[in-house]
Amino acid sequence: MDYFSAIILGIIEGVTEFLPISSTGHLILASSVLGIAQTEFHKTFEIVIQLGAILAVVVTYWRSLLNIEVIKRLLVAFIPTGVIGLVLYKFIKAHLIGNELVVVAALFFGGIALIVFEMLHTESEGSEDISEITYKQAALVGLFQSVAIIPGVSRAAASIVGGLLVGLRRTTIVQFSFLLAVPTMAAASGLDFLQTAPAFSSGEFGLLAAGFISAFAVALLAIRFLLRFVQRHSFIPFGIYRIVLAGLFFLFVLRLY
Repeated sequence: MDYFSAIILGIIEGVTEFLPISSTGHLILASSVLGIAQTEFHKTFEIVIQLGAILAVVVTYWRSLLNIEVIKRLLVAFIPTGVIGLVLYKFIKAHLIGNELVVVAALFFGGIALIVFEMLHTESEGSEDISEITYKQAALVGLFQSVAIIPGVSRAAASIVGGLLVGLRRTTIVQFSFLLAVPTMAAASGLDFLQTAPAFSSGEFGLLAAGFISAFAVALLAIRFLLRFVQRHSFIPFGIYRIVLAGLFFLFVLRLY
């Protein structure tokens, strides 16, 4: 990997982290196109640069992150993903991260599920205040989010659909999903970084920094875009995008294998 590739992957991460199209899936597929080998460093790179996008949430929503009621709900929602991710960490790193076929299948079937869900779902008239989310709703959102340990599922899609199913307003669950990314991705990145960082060279730390900074800058714009988008549109366009992208890369993966 060179600095150009690191910046490109950082931009892709920043654009896709908060959209229901799977940032990890896009990073894996983009790495395949760029011809980047799935080394241990690269797998860690794909996880750690997500912290750049998460920093954009902290900058945008720092006031909410100081609200004790919001923090308690985030912790309740984080627990299912944290436990499942910790238990399955080695399996995920060894067999799922970097697996193009898993990503393509998850993008395709996730796209279909997103379209069907939007066609059948009727939005609730609940409160838009995140601090009024019940602990039960928060826990269920966390359970839905845990499905996103499968690359290509999309953490944002899983948590947003889960929130809509348990009766939250669209704008409410989108913002809660942004905030829930902070403990979720901080824990995932921190665990991986502590396990692998001692083996990195100074040049590899430079590549991580390049990806981190580009992801942060682009994610600031992506957050604003999604908030405006959900006020007027459903997620059906994202479902269609997932299916089309999966189809294109399915042909690509078949050619490789």
